[in-house]
Amino acid sequence: MFGRLPDERANLELCKWYISTMGDQNGYKPFPKGFATAAIHHAQEPEKWDSLAVVPPIVTASTFKQDGPANPRQYEYSRSGNPTRDVLENVLARLDNGKYGLTFASGLGASVTVLGLLKSGDHMIVGDDVYGGTNRIFNKMAVNYDIEISLVDFTNLADVERSIKPNTKLVWTEIPTNPMMRVVDIKAVSELTKKNGLILVVDNTFLTPYLLRPLDLGADVVSYSLTKYMNGHSDVVMGALVTSNEDLYERLKYLQNAMGIVPSPFDCYQVNRGLKTLALRMRQHSQNAIVIARYLEAHPKVEKVIHPGLPSHPQHELFKRQTSGHSGTFSFYVKGDLDDTKNFLAGLKLFTVAESLGGYESLIEIPSIMTHTSVPVEHRALLGITDNLVRLSVGIEDVDDLIADLDQGFNQI
Repeated sequence: MFGRLPDERANLELCKWYISTMGDQNGYKPFPKGFATAAIHHAQEPEKWDSLAVVPPIVTASTFKQDGPANPRQYEYSRSGNPTRDVLENVLARLDNGKYGLTFASGLGASVTVLGLLKSGDHMIVGDDVYGGTNRIFNKMAVNYDIEISLVDFTNLADVERSIKPNTKLVWTEIPTNPMMRVVDIKAVSELTKKNGLILVVDNTFLTPYLLRPLDLGADVVSYSLTKYMNGHSDVVMGALVTSNEDLYERLKYLQNAMGIVPSPFDCYQVNRGLKTLALRMRQHSQNAIVIARYLEAHPKVEKVIHPGLPSHPQHELFKRQTSGHSGTFSFYVKGDLDDTKNFLAGLKLFTVAESLGGYESLIEIPSIMTHTSVPVEHRALLGITDNLVRLSVGIEDVDDLIADLDQGFNQI
C-alpha cells in the first residue's frame, strides 16, 4: 500500500492516513493521562513563593542565610540544594511515576554519578549499542578504576543472563539503542536483574516519560540527557536520574553533592519551561518521523530504514507493547559509500548537519564519523555503524517541507 508512487504527494497522503490509524487499536499503549497537567502544575503552585509568581523564580544565590551556625532553614549552599533545581527535580520524578529526581550538569554527568555507586573490582553489564559518549565513559574511564565492563546485545536475554558474574552489580541499557534502534524488553530484563540483586538503569532519552516509563516496567533508575527532548530547544546541556528506591536516591544524592556535577539554576528553569510543551512536541515529532520513515522506506536510494514504529523493525511488536509511540529519532542506510552519504547531507537545507537530537529543529548526522567515533572501528562494523548509516532527528517543522528537503539531498547522489 505504501509503495513509492509517481506522485510523491499522494504517497505522503497515504502516510498521513497511516498516522490517523495509530493509537490503542494499533497496539500501542495509551498516552499517560494527566501528563501535560503535571508538567505544568506539579510542585510549582504560585503559593509556594511569597510573590505568587505563576512561573517559578530563578534563584541564583550560591549560599543562603542560616538562623544560626549549622542551622539552615532548608538551603545552605547551591551545590547541595537550590529552590529552582528542586522544582525541576520534583517535576521530573512525577512525570516518570517516580519518587525522587536528581539533575546534573550533563547527561554524561548523570552517567558518571551512577558509576560512583560502584567500587574497584565490581562488574557491570552494558548494552553493546549505546551512545558513543556512554561507551567512552564505561570502556575508557571506568576500566581505569578496575571496574569490569561486559558489552552485551540486550535483545538476547540469554546472553545478558550468561554475562552475570558473582561481582556484577549494575546493568545499563538504552531504549531504543543509539543509533541502531534496537528495542529491549525492559520487563524481562528487570525480572532478571531483580532475581540476581542487580541495579537496572535504563536510558530513556529517546522516548521521554511521555512515551515510556521504565520504572513502571521494573527498572531501578531512569537516566536522561535532558539536553534532548525534555528540554527540546537545543539551548541547554543537562542530565537527570529518576528513581523510586530511597536507598539509591540517598546514595546518588550524596554523590551529586560530593562530585559537584550540578546544573545552574537558569538551566533548570529552561528545562522546566521545555517540559511544559513536551507532550505536544513528542506527538508532532512522532507523527513527522513516521511519515518520513515511510517515505524513506519506499525511496530507491535508501537501502534500509531502522524505525521501531515500522512493521519492518524486528522488535516492532515488542516496542508497541511497551510504549505509546516513538520519537523523532531513527536511522537509515543510504545506498552508496561515505562520499555518497556526504553528498546527500550537503544537499540539505532544512535538516542541519549537527550532533545531538530532540530539539524542535531537524538535525542529521553520520554516526560513524560524528557521534560514535569513540567506538572502536571493529565494534562499529560489528554493530552495523557503517559510513552510509545516517541518523535523523526529525523536528516539528511542516513534514511536507522536510520531505522536499530530503528530495534535494537525494538529488545530489
